[in-house]
Amino acid sequence: MLTSVDRLLFVRAVPIFKELRDDFLVRLASVMDELSFPANHTIFTQGQEGRSLYIVVSGKVRVHLGEQDLAQLEQGACFGEMSLFDAEPRSASVTTLETCECLMLTQQQLYDAIEETPGIAVNIIRLLSRRIREFNRKLNAKEADPQTQELQGAARNTAA
Repeated sequence: MLTSVDRLLFVRAVPIFKELRDDFLVRLASVMDELSFPANHTIFTQGQEGRSLYIVVSGKVRVHLGEQDLAQLEQGACFGEMSLFDAEPRSASVTTLETCECLMLTQQQLYDAIEETPGIAVNIIRLLSRRIREFNRKLNAKEADPQTQELQGAARNTAA
């Protein structure tokens, strides 16, 4: 368990909470639930309804679609934020790779926080934009890879 001071120091370093006032961060950090997950535990699955975001305090998680890994996230990274805004089901699954400690912020807690300090919404938008750009970069690199194109061509020829 994190002490209230450790929790504040940790939350202050999380990218989506940077530039927010300490008095606000103290309140936000105090309402977050602290959760522990064993290794190889599925925190949530693709398609599941979601109303919370998680921040990795310690350990490592993998974000995946079935067996295809999309990302591995470590200390300070957050996940699950998309479903807070669009009320759509989870777009991917998240499974721990090792024992993990996470902080959880619910949709209502986040909306209350945004109402009080709109800057948090801007930070989350920046985070989502960075993730989309990184995904696009990886997708473009994969499409440009001659070996990938060769394999795709072979697969089309086999299917024909």
